[in-house]
This record gives sequence, C-alpha cells and structure tokens, in this order.
Amino acid sequence: MNTLSIFRKVAVAEGISYVLLVFIAMPLKYWAEMPLAVKYTGWAHGVLFMMYVVLLIMAWMEYKWSFKKSALIGVASLLPFAPFWVDKKLKEDNSNKSW
Repeated sequence: MNTLSIFRKVAVAEGISYVLLVFIAMPLKYWAEMPLAVKYTGWAHGVLFMMYVVLLIMAWMEYKWSFKKSALIGVASLLPFAPFWVDKKLKEDNSNKSW
C-alpha cells in the first residue's frame, strides 16, 4: 500500500469518528448523561486526526501537491463530512495533481 491509499483509509476513518463524536457521543454525554461516550470516541478521533495530519504532510511531499490542495485537504479535516469528499476527490484524481 502506498501513502495515498493509507491516507484515504485514514481520512474515511477520521470522518466516521468525527461524525460519531459530534452526532452520537456528544448528545449521549449531554442528554443521556453518558460522558464515557465522548471520552472513548474523542480519544479515537484524536488519534485518527493526528494520523490524518501526518499522512497529509507525507502525501504533500511525496506527490508534490500544491499548497492550495494540501491546505484544502487539511481544512477538510475540520468539517464533519468533508473527509468523505476528500476521499472521493482523491479517488477520482488519477494524476493527484489537479485542484
């Protein structure tokens, strides 16, 4: 597996963890008084987010992406559903140089 395929898998996992954190764990914490939901989901999301950032930097260097493309992908990690869009765009982008 190359850096890009690993990054795409981590991006999807990070997106899933973010959606779970925001839309399931947080409501459970505040409405059902289950703080452990946020503790464990948040921990997993934090690890996946750090992997996302490291792999983004690795892919940026390896594939010589533009700063604009790399910054857009980085910002996408801050929005709940955007990592799924990133995965789709990277899958569609055979040359990995446009954007």
